[in-house]
Amino acid sequence: MATSGRPTKRPRTDFGQRLAQAREEAELSQQELADRLGVSPRAIGWWEREPTAIKPEQLAALADVLDVSVDYLLGRENRPKRGKGPVGRAKRVFEEVSELPRSRQHEILKVVEALIQSLNGHAK
Repeated sequence: MATSGRPTKRPRTDFGQRLAQAREEAELSQQELADRLGVSPRAIGWWEREPTAIKPEQLAALADVLDVSVDYLLGRENRPKRGKGPVGRAKRVFEEVSELPRSRQHEILKVVEALIQSLNGHAK
């Protein structure tokens, strides 16, 4: 993830710290998160740095995109919710694959399975 823009000297709020951590764990830049939410990257930066009110629907969308709970973002639980599936970039790639026709999905899965077997040292 490329860093751009001018870093601020202002410390993050507790909410902002949790938001930034979840965003970074999801391997999203502020721009990418903003694009997914339909807001400006400046809004993301603001949310990460300033005490601010966020609309409930924006908070829910943040939690969904970052695959964390709203309670995590609000500091009511310590751990982000994480499923067993892929996260970050891998999740985005597999979501794109899931939108392809089944025949293309099978071609991609054959390549991925062969690569995994190769990396694990297991040949068929």
